[in-house]
Amino acid sequence: MSTTLTEKKMPEPRNGVDTPTLFATINAVGAQPELAQFRFRAVNRWQQGTHSRTRIQSFYGAGGEQMHEREFTYDADHPTVLVGRDQAPTPVEFLLHALASCLTAGIGNIAAARGVTLHEVESTLEGEIDLQGILGLSDRVRNGYRSIRAAFTIKGDAPAEKLAQIVEQSRKRSAVYDVLTNGVPVEIVVNAG
Repeated sequence: MSTTLTEKKMPEPRNGVDTPTLFATINAVGAQPELAQFRFRAVNRWQQGTHSRTRIQSFYGAGGEQMHEREFTYDADHPTVLVGRDQAPTPVEFLLHALASCLTAGIGNIAAARGVTLHEVESTLEGEIDLQGILGLSDRVRNGYRSIRAAFTIKGDAPAEKLAQIVEQSRKRSAVYDVLTNGVPVEIVVNAG
């Protein structure tokens, strides 16, 4: 039995990505856009000092409430030089992790969708911050990062130009990159008692 030009071969799983499921998900959401509406949540509780713990387990998506296969917990703290006990990374370091992991996940999916086998993907992210703002020493210094740099090393079975295009496509589709570069409204609700 021969394959005609009108038949499209479904890509095989690649780079640990279930590519057929990826395309099936894209097609399902294309047919029912309401399935794309997600609401992620995190519950954080203060431990002591600058140390807190976040639990992540449930979220809304694909038309209903969902549960991760297990609960994830993440601690955050400040280093001793910033009056913490250094029991975990700082929240701004988690932001770098979020950006790096979002971009890297996109690279894995996009490469698999394009039929590129990856051999290595590594990134180093650095954020420049002036603490005078958060320490209340200057109203002219912003509280957050003033710049972030992400440097990627990527190797695979495609030319360097195609690998660079994969990284660029991941940047264009990254939710975390979008939030950081375009901002998002954040509402603070206080229930004090």
